[in-house]
Amino acid sequence: MTHLIFFGSIGSDLAKNASETAATFGLDWPHFIAQVISFCIVAFALYKFAYHPILLMLAERRQRIAEGLANAEKIKQELARTETLQRDVLEKANAQANKLIEEARAAAARVQEQETQKAIAQAEQIITKAREATTLERARMLTELKREVGNLVVQVSSNVIGKILTPEDQQRLAEETRRQLAA
Repeated sequence: MTHLIFFGSIGSDLAKNASETAATFGLDWPHFIAQVISFCIVAFALYKFAYHPILLMLAERRQRIAEGLANAEKIKQELARTETLQRDVLEKANAQANKLIEEARAAAARVQEQETQKAIAQAEQIITKAREATTLERARMLTELKREVGNLVVQVSSNVIGKILTPEDQQRLAEETRRQLAA
């Protein structure tokens, strides 16, 4: 309650000071009203043409800053989403690359096995052909050897016996020698 009395006394002191100031300096009501009207016109003009556009510009700026912050947040989220997608794509690419590498290794192993089998088959064919050639060559050599041995027997026999054998005798001796060599 004392506060109200205090404020009341301040208000009366201000009014008393105002009236004393007005009486001392002389208050001219027509000029005072004209000055108040002029102040109101200037204040209105400043509000309309200076203060109001500045407030609008500040409001636009706040809005652009808010939009910029919202866009920055959207860009940040989009960047995070893009990084996640990029990571997923890289993981898939790595998985596919690993799969292709494994398939290539398996294919290389199959090709190596096939080539090994082909080489083994060719080696076996070469060995078989060599054995056949050896067998044929051996048979041919044996046949030639028998013929040479037969000729030598005939020559040795003719030298030992001292006479010339007739072709029938030579044939008969060659046949006998062949039979003995074959047995």
